[in-house]
Amino acid sequence: MEPITGSSSGAGPCNCSSAPGKTKNDQRPYKGIRMRKWGKWVAEIREPNKRSRIWLGSYSTPVAAARAYDTAVYYLRGPTGRLNFPELVAADGGIEDLSAAAIRKKAIEVGARVDAEMSCTSVHMGGTHGSGSELKACWFQEKPDLNKKPEEDPDGED
Repeated sequence: MEPITGSSSGAGPCNCSSAPGKTKNDQRPYKGIRMRKWGKWVAEIREPNKRSRIWLGSYSTPVAAARAYDTAVYYLRGPTGRLNFPELVAADGGIEDLSAAAIRKKAIEVGARVDAEMSCTSVHMGGTHGSGSELKACWFQEKPDLNKKPEEDPDGED
């Protein structure tokens, strides 16, 4: 008879535990983030000495979610915390109180900014707007002169 490898005692090796672990590592390129079924990346962090978590937001890129996580780690554990991007964390302005709400607000601010920068760069670098060598400014970076009269199309008859 062949030995049974999937016994309930847990002593034998089981193939079912190694497969999900491998895909879990593939789905989490950075610490503190995970990918939803529909493709969004989310970040959250556990509060020190508590069972509760601080929700850090949902983002389109894993880098933005990881940067939001890094911001929260920095404010919760200081500069010695394990960060995804230790060279990019800067205490710009800081926050006075270290409440969960204040940390969430700061982390979401950083993550949203990174998400906007990354999505804008990927759209314009991907060659979907004009030639591939041309890099246009994002819609939120364009500043029209509000004192100028808008130009009208001479051929367009509305």
